[in-house]
Amino acid sequence: MSGTTTGSEGAALGYEQARDELIDVVRRLETGGTTLEESLALWERGEELAKVCRRWLDGARARLDAALAEPGDEPTPSG
Repeated sequence: MSGTTTGSEGAALGYEQARDELIDVVRRLETGGTTLEESLALWERGEELAKVCRRWLDGARARLDAALAEPGDEPTPSG
């Protein structure tokens, strides 16, 4: 793991990749045994990864909402 994520690098991460790396960061922080500087770097990386995950989830929600709002996709019940 190297440094913090730039905007374009963060956009290149898939949701699952960002989530898995975030889980690893949290485990490392919970385990301890790192210096203050390493802990701060891990925290910053975790914040970036959380933002990437949030963007993915927000995008998925918007796509789902748009798909559900499209008229004519649902068959109408005959009555």
